[in-house]
Amino acid sequence: MMTPQEIKDTQAWRPMGLKDEEYEKICQILDRLPNYTELGMYAVLWSEHCSYKHSRPLFKHFPTQGDCILVGPGENAGAVDIGDGLAIVMKVESHNHPSYVEPYEGAATGVGGILRDIFTMGARPIASLNSLRFGNPKDEYVRYLVRGVVAGIGDYGNATGVPTVAGEISFDESYQGNCLVNAMSVGLVRHDSITKATASGVGNPVMVVGSTTGRDGIHGATFASAEFSEENEEKRPSVQVGDPFTEKLLIEACLELIASGVVVGIQDMGAAGLTSSSSEMASNAGSGIEMDLTLVPQREEGMSAYEIMLSESQERMLVIPKAGAEEQVKEIFAKRGLLAVVVGKVTDDGMLRLFHHGELAAEVPAKSLTTDGAPSYVPPAEKPQYLEKLWGYDFDELPDLEHSKIQDTFLQLLGFSNIASRRWVWEQYDQMAQLGTIVGPGSDAGVLRIPGTKRGIALTIDCNGRYCYQNPKRGAALAVAEAARNIYASGAKPLAITDGLNLGSPERPQIYWQLKETVFGLAEACRALGTPVVGGNVSLYNETAGEAIFPTPVVGMLGVFEDVQKHATISFKNEGDLIFLVGENRNELSGSEYLKVCHDLVAGPGPKLDLETEKRNGEFCHTIISDGLVSSCHDLSEGGLAIGLAECALAGEIGAQVKLYCPGRTDSLLFGETQARFVISLSEENAESVRALAEERGVPLSLLGRVGGDKFTVEIGETRVIDGELTQISELWNSGLERLLGEKSGA
Repeated sequence: MMTPQEIKDTQAWRPMGLKDEEYEKICQILDRLPNYTELGMYAVLWSEHCSYKHSRPLFKHFPTQGDCILVGPGENAGAVDIGDGLAIVMKVESHNHPSYVEPYEGAATGVGGILRDIFTMGARPIASLNSLRFGNPKDEYVRYLVRGVVAGIGDYGNATGVPTVAGEISFDESYQGNCLVNAMSVGLVRHDSITKATASGVGNPVMVVGSTTGRDGIHGATFASAEFSEENEEKRPSVQVGDPFTEKLLIEACLELIASGVVVGIQDMGAAGLTSSSSEMASNAGSGIEMDLTLVPQREEGMSAYEIMLSESQERMLVIPKAGAEEQVKEIFAKRGLLAVVVGKVTDDGMLRLFHHGELAAEVPAKSLTTDGAPSYVPPAEKPQYLEKLWGYDFDELPDLEHSKIQDTFLQLLGFSNIASRRWVWEQYDQMAQLGTIVGPGSDAGVLRIPGTKRGIALTIDCNGRYCYQNPKRGAALAVAEAARNIYASGAKPLAITDGLNLGSPERPQIYWQLKETVFGLAEACRALGTPVVGGNVSLYNETAGEAIFPTPVVGMLGVFEDVQKHATISFKNEGDLIFLVGENRNELSGSEYLKVCHDLVAGPGPKLDLETEKRNGEFCHTIISDGLVSSCHDLSEGGLAIGLAECALAGEIGAQVKLYCPGRTDSLLFGETQARFVISLSEENAESVRALAEERGVPLSLLGRVGGDKFTVEIGETRVIDGELTQISELWNSGLERLLGEKSGA
């Protein structure tokens, strides 16, 4: 191990990801040269992944307050009041770089980590969601990534008994060298049982509980805060290995411990492991912590203080119980075969003081390690030049789609990777664990009942990275709007969001501009739609060889039902039901899947956005669903009107006959992605009431056709342009993703 002088002479901080000026700041904080263990602790906690040093100054723009917000940003997860003394705890986090290097373990430990953030708050995890991005599915390594990530998510979630109720997966060349794996978890807790990460009470014991500590995951947070290079293979030791069966035991033990009333504070050992959990808990309480690292249960021999503090071994927690409750804590964990060991105590001097084999291994101010002491940067921002070309494209030069080519185009889109059914993915997930799922994957939002009440919740996670590439501010706002539409379409009222911001290197002016615009767009939409931000995650440096991913701010949204029985799905249900369009079609193709797939073109500023219209149309759908006036409701997004209608018919396994009138472009009418639109179906006897309410609220409503039969047909004027047997298009839609991934014979 290097001496402090050797560290200075060799500039050993640079390989750890620290800047020269950051090393100098550490020396000033300590008023001496740091030793190797101390330097490693600062390196991981001052990394982008832990300190948000480039994004933190922007967080002030987010709306974080609201009548329903019980715990906002800054804790392990946000907590939202849903009534009856109950709260939903939720958060989304990324595990991008680990999943690219080791897709199975990277994705699995991403699920494990986000679950721990939830039950650390005293909440029982009741649902998981995920948002995934990959490159071209025809590429063999991309296929390997998809298989590994989906299997990792499924195996870990299934083994812990937490249902996966919703999610999204998308493909684009921008993610070819850097996949995105964002995991979201949701838990249920009573208001009076919410627990926070604080180390208060001088003399209270500090206990490590759960699994043992090994050398896996060391500098994982630093790895997640750097661009990819050709040395990826050398990063494999930074990827942790998870054990979902231990996690399940840990969930039960921690919830029993919290219910016992002896917990002062509890924190997951996630990124940066024992370093982050101990320093953050002490910093939150304004206290200090002293630990003997020799007492930390270790699975490998000869571990140094540096390795123990930086290990990211999974299924571990740091607990501060009341003094005298140590044996009670040990008993709760022992009956599940888990360790619970006193390793230190809470002090009053604000220092994180570590001993190892009787020697002082590190002594630093706890607050200096956390975001309270970490540096922050506001780098220069510069609007990317590519936007001028995109925004200047003249769509009048694009030939319209001939009627004779509409059927083939429709079928091409229906089987395309970003539109085809995700059944192959979600069939690998347990959707019904805990028996609370009413609507699982395949609809606009997952819907769960809240035990012991009439209430329910709706959950979704959404983003269109191409929209954000074309217009970061508008694209981010559109992600919030789409999430809200999915909640409204299920019949719930949107309450709050958690976000995951995935972008390239903020040290490049064009990327920092994207980051700023993304935050501004999210904030504007959240204010307009009344959905505060309760927390989330930022993952930057998502690029390879200087090529950044599309800016991808995924939005996880929570909605609530007063009566969960009054929910809707996308499925057409009843023969003879009328089909209506809520909202207006615009003559726009920018950002559409049609434009990319059929013309290999990304152009324009993306679809137009009107947040007032989004809210008005969404609330209209919420009302008619709550009043029991509709049979189905589906928001329109990727693929436009024709694809949305087909999805309703395919989900319900019943045909539909649609007749449209085309005052503008045919391709825009069928496949344009105009926002703030829904497709609803309802009985004739309810049509007058729905029309009257639409007129009263100023909501555009257009009759499109009828549900019924075994064919899906679309006419424009007097010409039938789509005519398909439901069984044939169902086979294409349901098998499209499998064929592209080589999972279906004949691929």
